[in-house]
Amino acid sequence: MTQVTLVTTVDCHLCDDARMVVEQVLATFPGVFLTERSIEEDRDHREEFAEDVPVVMVDGRVHSTWFVDADRLRRRLDPARSDRP
Repeated sequence: MTQVTLVTTVDCHLCDDARMVVEQVLATFPGVFLTERSIEEDRDHREEFAEDVPVVMVDGRVHSTWFVDADRLRRRLDPARSDRP
């Protein structure tokens, strides 16, 4: 099962934009679930990603920072594709 994690912070308009894009993409992938983590609540993520939020991770690996390209995320989540950038 594929897991997508969105790392965010408070009062972050880029995080709001990223959440909207990720939710729209995940709506077409019923077996993929979203977990959201706030850097205020997670010290490890705060130390690692404080300057990069929002961060989208797929199965624990960073997929994108600051902005989410919906097409790129779809390609990454599509199991029929073998070339996953």
